[in-house]
Amino acid sequence: MTSRFSGPPSVLGLALPALVVLAAEPLYLLVDTAVVGNLGTVALGGLAVGGGLLAWSAALLNFLAYGTTARAARRAGAGDRAGAVAEGVQATWLAAGLGLVVLAFFQVAAGPFTRLLAGGAGPVAEAGEEWLRVASLGLPLLLISLAGNGWLRGVQELRRPVRFVLAGSLLSLVLCPLLVHTAGWGLVGSAVANVLGQAVTAALFLRALVREGAGWRPRFGAVLSQLVIGRDLLLRAAVLQVSFLVAAGVAARTGTAQLGAHQIALQLFFFLALVLDAYAIAAQTLVGHALGAGRPAEARATARRVALWGLATGTGVAALLLALRGVLPPLFTDDPAVVDQALLVWWFLAAMQPLAGVVFALDGVLMGAGDVGYLRTLTIGSAVVGFLPLSLLSGPLDWGLAGVWTGLCLFIAFRLVGVLVRVAGDRWLTAPATVTA
Repeated sequence: MTSRFSGPPSVLGLALPALVVLAAEPLYLLVDTAVVGNLGTVALGGLAVGGGLLAWSAALLNFLAYGTTARAARRAGAGDRAGAVAEGVQATWLAAGLGLVVLAFFQVAAGPFTRLLAGGAGPVAEAGEEWLRVASLGLPLLLISLAGNGWLRGVQELRRPVRFVLAGSLLSLVLCPLLVHTAGWGLVGSAVANVLGQAVTAALFLRALVREGAGWRPRFGAVLSQLVIGRDLLLRAAVLQVSFLVAAGVAARTGTAQLGAHQIALQLFFFLALVLDAYAIAAQTLVGHALGAGRPAEARATARRVALWGLATGTGVAALLLALRGVLPPLFTDDPAVVDQALLVWWFLAAMQPLAGVVFALDGVLMGAGDVGYLRTLTIGSAVVGFLPLSLLSGPLDWGLAGVWTGLCLFIAFRLVGVLVRVAGDRWLTAPATVTA
């Protein structure tokens, strides 16, 4: 099967479909929250607790998409499409195995974890446990879809993942209100709709692999090589999650208004990061292809292009945030104290966007080059030196949200310096691709 691109794809040609795939799940969760919200505060709290645990596990295992993209792109760039598809097969085996392990974990530990997040036993913890036990059945399916996204991005086919993900998401969107309200299943109906949508998406990705005619025998050497990349990306993701949890804890101890403002700004930060991350996916694909084909000059030119796109988009987002500073915060809350704190944080949120645009784009460049060990060390170092100390000191020194968000800005700034220095050199061009037959 040949690529659906008639010529070399552009950064935007890859980034826009990637953005659709990235945005599908958050948009579905918004609708799911609105549907469940009509059941009352207990059901909504249960969804928040159970959904938070499921989202946390999916975020940690997202290396199945990013790691597979880098490896498949190297193979495809070298003219070995069969090898790129084989990477998808091995990633699918790994996804299924990890998915079953995490599924078993949640079946055993759903109760203790939901009670921990809910602050003890009670109706919210019980609702969260019930939702999580059903929704976690879809974890192997979700991880198989992540692996499918990875190898298709690697061979520069991003239109099919859009169709696959939208098919599953649309099914979930239709079933969610029907099962929750019409069928009377309540919160469990939300979980069932989620699993059925994931089953459709996973089936479409599996069908795409079958149609490639690839062999399905698991190759443990290739799986082990994928786990090496996965280990570095997993550690990186874990440090990010811990840092954000610490910042939220500090904000909570500062005051209710500060916590509310922090939550508003942080969710906007995550949403905007999702938008900018589309450039990282484009960079991964293009750089992996260039290096796989032995064209380092093209990889370096791609790095410059995606960095400029990230900078331009981040600058535009920053200008938009500042222009709407007096409009957006009141849309999230009518509490004057929360709005005042949000207006304070808004300056930090806007200021970091141009930096983040470049950082996320160059993260994708280094991932595409297989330089994930450097990214792991840089991210952990930036968190330990910048983000965590200022977050932890903000409480005792009474710096409030200004201290927490200064730490986040430093975290982005340190990462920016690190990726710029790395890309300016040559070592990333010869980073081990960890491709195993």
